[in-house]
Amino acid sequence: MTDPSAIASSPLGRATLGDQLRRHARTLRDKPAFVSYDAEGTRRITTYRELDERANRFASALLARGVHRGDRIAVMARNGVESVVAYFGALKVGAAFSGINVLFREAEVAAQLAHLEPAVVVAGQEFVPLVDRVREQVAVPNWFVLGDATDGWESVPELLAAGDPREPDCDVSETDLALVVYTSGTEAAPKGVMITHRNYLISTAPAWGWGLRTGTDDVWLYVMPFHTIAGIGSMTSLLLMGATLVLPATVEAGASLAMIRDEGITVIAQTPTFYIGLADHESFGLETVSSVQRCMTYGGQVSPHAIKAWSDAAPGITWGTYWGQSELSQLGTVGWFRTLEDIPDGDPTWIGKPVSHLEVRVVGADGEDAEVGQLLCRTPSVMQGYFKDPERTAEAMRDGWVHTGDIVRQDVEGNLFFLDRLKDMIKTGGLNVSSQEVERALQAHPDVVRAAVVGLPDEYWSEAVTAFVVVRPGATVSADGLREHCRESMAGYKVPKAVHVVDELPVDPQGKLLKRELRRVHAR
Repeated sequence: MTDPSAIASSPLGRATLGDQLRRHARTLRDKPAFVSYDAEGTRRITTYRELDERANRFASALLARGVHRGDRIAVMARNGVESVVAYFGALKVGAAFSGINVLFREAEVAAQLAHLEPAVVVAGQEFVPLVDRVREQVAVPNWFVLGDATDGWESVPELLAAGDPREPDCDVSETDLALVVYTSGTEAAPKGVMITHRNYLISTAPAWGWGLRTGTDDVWLYVMPFHTIAGIGSMTSLLLMGATLVLPATVEAGASLAMIRDEGITVIAQTPTFYIGLADHESFGLETVSSVQRCMTYGGQVSPHAIKAWSDAAPGITWGTYWGQSELSQLGTVGWFRTLEDIPDGDPTWIGKPVSHLEVRVVGADGEDAEVGQLLCRTPSVMQGYFKDPERTAEAMRDGWVHTGDIVRQDVEGNLFFLDRLKDMIKTGGLNVSSQEVERALQAHPDVVRAAVVGLPDEYWSEAVTAFVVVRPGATVSADGLREHCRESMAGYKVPKAVHVVDELPVDPQGKLLKRELRRVHAR
């Protein structure tokens, strides 16, 4: 009788991300995996077969330089097929991939590389001067550039041209690390979340199929940066499901709308700022967005005005709300609606119900089950922990559950409603105020595009509820007027003590609010 463990550890029955790409190369063959555009507008198609072959070539280059199972590679580049080739090439030899934020400065890049200790750094041509400045600070054996070779940098195009297109014969396990994803650090120092091949194949990708209705007919406008869990995680799931991803060179609203029209985009998943920006553009309308079937949002709430604008332009759109965390390999809950009237309780904080592979509990401060409290999760998608950080791993993973740090409400039907981050709750005058509740009230004002609310130190209140809002161009609103608007729908202690009208709010590359920046700049 054949040894079951031998089957599971060999290409005969093994389940790794690289294996699935190889299978797609045989079955999907010439189906586009990516349609990508460069800065000059040149369009290029990469099929599943081509993607697999190029990943094999990259893998052979890694093996030739002594990179092996258990190593890590770091990539600092804008979204592009080259980064995906490096990703799957690393996975095929058993190495893990980690992306570096393209907005990072020298010290931030050096800090991540020193913590990650990669065997290879891959950089886009434009980032070589920046990364060069940290080379003496970190001991990395190999430096690859997505362009022409330069002093100390090997050319990825040359490596691919010389590489072996055949599948590498490597010992890789589903329990090996596939990703070390650094959190956005919206609250504290970034953490390296360790995610295995198994997370996606046994849990996350199936949840995308059943929960997010993903299939081979999907054509995604893909603008989520690969260094984030939303970017690398969604890309991984979509390729596992055989979808097509369209990679633009820019996220400028006019160019994005033209691409949606020309490529027949069927699905978009983005933060609220993206939908607002497109809806406000002069070319937005039925001619540009009629192909879109599903619009999903995360990292905040899309304003009712933006939802109405999109639904008017493309009446067939179904809206999806979802919540997730890097610690869960991204996806946690999903909910669908066509109009705001479809949302349970009419509550815009709704984030749907848990996906098929997720168990949840809601617990109060005493650790007992409660209607409102911290969301605890367990799932086959759970991370292996934080890279080289056992203390914070133990803090997050206690008593058999991941403690998400998110405060939610759960109704009797299992619907979850996101109330706030535990660390974003404002304690003012001895009372708790949800920053998101105040933000929703402000965003209900017709002239408010987006709002952020934080608690700032105050001698009398301990924390003063303080709001920052971006208003529509040409709108005339006053701080007092916005405070009165809030007073109409909420108790007096929740009304902002101060409202600041600003040109923009600090956000990370995904469009998520960086409240720590508001606290840092204004808590003086």
